[in-house]
Amino acid sequence: MRMTRRSGKSAFPGGRRVATALAVATLAGTGLAACDGNAADTPRAQVAGQTADYAGIDWGTCPEPAGGTTRNPRLTCGTLKVPLNYRDPNGTKIEVAVSRLATAEPGKRRGVLLLNPGGPALGGLFMPATMAATLPKSVLDRYDLIGFDPRGVEHSTPQSCGLKDPSVSGLFPYPAADGSITKNVALAKADAKTCADTAGDRLQYFNTANTARDMDRVRQALGERKISYWGQSYGTYLGAVYRSLFPDRTDRMILEGNVDPTRVWADEVADRWGKGMADRFPDAAAAAAAQDSTLGLGNSVEQVTQSYLTLAERLDREPVPVPGMSLSLDGPLLRTVTYGMLLHNDTLAPLARFWKAAADLADGSATDADDAVLQQILADTPPAPGVPEDNQATMFLALVCGDAEWPHDTDGYATRTAADRKAWPLTAGMPANIWACAFWKKPAERPVTVSDEGPRNTLILQNRRDNATPWEGGTGLHQALGGSSAFVGVDNGGHYVYDEGSACADKATVGFLTTGDLPGKDVYCTDVAPKE
Repeated sequence: MRMTRRSGKSAFPGGRRVATALAVATLAGTGLAACDGNAADTPRAQVAGQTADYAGIDWGTCPEPAGGTTRNPRLTCGTLKVPLNYRDPNGTKIEVAVSRLATAEPGKRRGVLLLNPGGPALGGLFMPATMAATLPKSVLDRYDLIGFDPRGVEHSTPQSCGLKDPSVSGLFPYPAADGSITKNVALAKADAKTCADTAGDRLQYFNTANTARDMDRVRQALGERKISYWGQSYGTYLGAVYRSLFPDRTDRMILEGNVDPTRVWADEVADRWGKGMADRFPDAAAAAAAQDSTLGLGNSVEQVTQSYLTLAERLDREPVPVPGMSLSLDGPLLRTVTYGMLLHNDTLAPLARFWKAAADLADGSATDADDAVLQQILADTPPAPGVPEDNQATMFLALVCGDAEWPHDTDGYATRTAADRKAWPLTAGMPANIWACAFWKKPAERPVTVSDEGPRNTLILQNRRDNATPWEGGTGLHQALGGSSAFVGVDNGGHYVYDEGSACADKATVGFLTTGDLPGKDVYCTDVAPKE
């Protein structure tokens, strides 16, 4: 279930590969000002195995996308060489895959709009085509849409730790049924060692700061003085870091579903994920209650919530095999699928049916219809051709562990997990539990300080009930950016704001991209209507 903005409907195959927009949240100076993109070793492009002899990008055919995805024939792709380590600009080079959907009209063209879907560690090479379908002509006339796979991800020198469980969801440290974290500690230590043994010191350079530096190399290769940017989820942190490193090269910036840059990463996960789920879950519970006559999960939010908690705890103790699949449904998988399907409003009703099917399976009374629901939602999505199966999980760890140091005391994790289980039963203590990051090598550099310096050129879009990046992430980012940003909050649930039923938010977004005008004060949109 690779939950990106527009893939939500078609991505339901893929339930175990949930792309956590975790927000976990996200992840002055870095001491690398001399390597900020003005260095003489301007990268050269590479396409189809050929390196260009100038600092541009040779556009050619895009690689084959993941299974079931249609490649837009108008989308062109190329590659760019960048330093692995910007402190050693003449050392080892890696490739960054870049795409372009040329849409701007001569005479109206403002420049390029660089796009990132978040994750962390989601590829964005095919994002221009999906975003173009949602943007009006007034925006497409002004911008060529640019996508890219961040360093280490998919077609950009993909990294692999060789993890036994290649799914991102397999990294989520749900405690045992009795609350014990003993197995979580062992797995976290094993995953960290596997990555250290396989990737060594190389993985420490695949961090957010270096990804932002790569973005500036993309800007140079495109021949642009400035770039506009639209980042979602983790991409909001990436955008804020770029803006802080390169304020004079940032044009118009939209940050949607936001990470608080002052809480990267451990604090964001431990302190906010539980609340985010608690804020969002009643929307799904209400959808289930509306179907009580057929689902039997309860006729109120409170009854459905209790049914869900009882089911999750039961599956913690007694996982059940899923017919026709080589996996069992346990509490962590139930919770992970729930998290992924809460990202979109149009998947709330299917989520309720999934809960019903899971409950019937646990009772031994699953019907053919239940089996069909389970197989549709739990079916896995294969990675893109040529990409290691554990690539997203590897890069997820590289980013969340390599951007900022995590606490190392295992006893502290046990104490915090026990408290978190009581405070936020929907997440069962997972957010406060121990991750591989507790055993990770110290980051290569300190996190970039995100400040309010620079022009007023950033629009923050935030839903009130976002389970992946809660409301507090948006307000925290707005506070960090101060007067250089404008804030549009929406009385809506889910992870995405634009094109999700609020004409108020859409108008602010399109108006900013086309005219550069930002709201003079914070805006709260209450006009959300169901999408047709």
